[in-house]
Amino acid sequence: MSFVRFMSSPAGRWTRSLAGIALGIVAVVLGGAWMWLLAPAVVFMAVGALDVCLLAPLAGLPMSGPKVREIAR
Repeated sequence: MSFVRFMSSPAGRWTRSLAGIALGIVAVVLGGAWMWLLAPAVVFMAVGALDVCLLAPLAGLPMSGPKVREIAR
């Protein structure tokens, strides 16, 4: 549960976004079969930018980052 709260926090958003950027860079630099990394990279960047946490429903929380932070107070 605390991991989901962290991932819904602003620091978690930055972590997801930076992980997506890093995966994208690795995919482009290595090329070839590594290009499959672009799919999770786009997902990580999108959920970071849209402030949603895909793991939150597994913990019984809403996907929306602001709603999770409101509940966590």
